[in-house]
Amino acid sequence: MAKGTRWPSERKSAIDRFTGLEVVQLTDYKAHSHHLYFTESGWYDGERRLLFVSDRGNSTNLYSLEVESGEITQLTEFENNDQLDACLLPDGSAAIVKLGRRLLRLDLGSLAETFLYEAPEGYHLGNISGGADGETVWTCVQEDLSHRIRLDLGNGYVGHRELMEAAPHSMIVRVDAASGGAAKVYEANKFITHINSSPKLPWLLTFCHEGPWHLVDHRIWGLDARTGEAWRIRERLEPGEKVGHEFFFPDGETIGYHGFRADGTNFFGSIRHDNTGMEEKEFGFDTWHGYADGLGQAIVDGKGAVKTLSLWRKNDDGVYEGPRMLCELRCSFHSQKVHAHPRFDASGGRVLFTSDKNGYGNLYLVKVPEDFTSLPLFTP
Repeated sequence: MAKGTRWPSERKSAIDRFTGLEVVQLTDYKAHSHHLYFTESGWYDGERRLLFVSDRGNSTNLYSLEVESGEITQLTEFENNDQLDACLLPDGSAAIVKLGRRLLRLDLGSLAETFLYEAPEGYHLGNISGGADGETVWTCVQEDLSHRIRLDLGNGYVGHRELMEAAPHSMIVRVDAASGGAAKVYEANKFITHINSSPKLPWLLTFCHEGPWHLVDHRIWGLDARTGEAWRIRERLEPGEKVGHEFFFPDGETIGYHGFRADGTNFFGSIRHDNTGMEEKEFGFDTWHGYADGLGQAIVDGKGAVKTLSLWRKNDDGVYEGPRMLCELRCSFHSQKVHAHPRFDASGGRVLFTSDKNGYGNLYLVKVPEDFTSLPLFTP
């Protein structure tokens, strides 16, 4: 289908069988659909619209969903495509689209596309993140070692450890969001991914040394783009500890993350970019991702025997209470396209997530009740 095509609403709702809350299913198509990676907000136009990615028509493209009416607009028309990534510029006027080794700027009004950047020959293009200044897109590129290592990172992390051990040459790149001019700001012989730009400080980034979390030399790194200085954030507290899936709080200075102690205990936490103010909360079940809104709420998805989204909220003393169940999840996590990636909206009043509980990945939205104690306590 062509860009600009309108799709009728697929919206429907159901009462959650665990909590009694209304859960709205935003997409319903016999192909996978998912929202943007959880470090990137897809909300724009005053949170009336939401970007999402869908495989409908047997090709992966970017779409916009009008949340209230449910109407869907196709924004790109790439054929025979299987992967797509995107991020929004802060003012919501344009999306930056990653397609293979190329970055494109997509005007969300006219749907005009402008070429910005292409990774060098022999390199993969990593994730993308819009800078706080609205003028910059940050990305990373890694040396392509697929001729030496069997890789299928999006479907089961095949080759994950081998690529870490091969130490590919990687670079962090600043791209002009209007003209496409690019400059290298950092490089290392490490498997670098997970670029996150601060939503408030244009010079501040985090990135990671990718690989099995307990085996990498260190996971979360800070970067001052003005000087190229990189530093470790949240050092391991014990051998074998795993920490990752880092993201910025709205203040642009605090970094959230989750992890696993050496004894298997799970936790989520936060720390400032200068390694001060660390705060962590432990819990006793397995999760894939944790996210906090910076307003006193945290949510994690469940894996294995845990089939729900679990919520914590800070009390008046600043202590996290919970977990309480928000709603059923029942997500397979079989591939990156069907990871739950729960994320609060800007006000903390709604949670957006993906689940393939009906066989296909779809987007779901649930309102968080004001009365936290009205939610049932978590039970495995």
